[in-house]
Amino acid sequence: MRIRPGAERALLLVPGLCLVIAVVGLPVLRVLALSFTRVDLDGGVSTHWAGFGSYARLWQDGRWWIALRNTALFVTMSVALESGLGIAFALALHRTRARKALRAIVLVPWALPTAVMSLAWAWIFNDSFGVLNDLLRRLGLLAAPIAWLGEPRTAMFAMVLADAWKTTPFVALVVLAGLQGIPEELIDAARVDGLTAGQRLRHVVLPLLAPSILVAVVFRVIQACGAFDVVYVMTGGGPGGSTETVSLYAFQNYFRYLDFSYASAIAIQGMLFAAATAVAIVWLGRRWQGTA
Repeated sequence: MRIRPGAERALLLVPGLCLVIAVVGLPVLRVLALSFTRVDLDGGVSTHWAGFGSYARLWQDGRWWIALRNTALFVTMSVALESGLGIAFALALHRTRARKALRAIVLVPWALPTAVMSLAWAWIFNDSFGVLNDLLRRLGLLAAPIAWLGEPRTAMFAMVLADAWKTTPFVALVVLAGLQGIPEELIDAARVDGLTAGQRLRHVVLPLLAPSILVAVVFRVIQACGAFDVVYVMTGGGPGGSTETVSLYAFQNYFRYLDFSYASAIAIQGMLFAAATAVAIVWLGRRWQGTA
């Protein structure tokens, strides 16, 4: 029996689809089912149907709202900073002759394990022996050390800076790939028409880069919504819960308080928050592209 070309292409997707279902789909379904049950650990492990009890409790939990606010703040600040720096670095790399060598160097932060990177940044921001305080005091900008990770505002800033240092290379590489796909003839035509460098960037380059920027932003938003390593290593959610994110709150409930059902509800709500944010960004991005 002869298989149609379209069916052949579909069959090639089956192994990858099965892998995604096994690695992602089944665990998500397991967590979803667990969120509708109550797990009792007295004298063993027993589960009972609880319906939407965990979700009703969740939306009355003030700590959940704080974690959601912290997550939204972290996502907004980190993605905005990474997007701006990533576009700037991509534009600089695109005009550099040693592009291949610099691209390999830029990838180093992205290749480092997040936990190792977060530990290094925690040392940098340490108030007693951190290099940042020492450098600022040597420059005369500080009279006394600052507990960067001990104050709510500076702790969030420190986490955003560490996350931006690691993930800006990802945005830069995605945007750089988009830049390499722009025909040079368009840039030359704009130059002949008398457009300045700034005008070419605004009216030619950025509109053509919009799909690449949108892809990078959506990926980074999804990843930032699930940020765990950087928060756990650098601040542990402190001080006073001011940097606790949704993923860390779910972790605490699952492994520290052994409240498996409630932790599962938190994880599902966090996943829905990330999905809704990504969908909203895609919708706004397409509208912007349509009106550009």
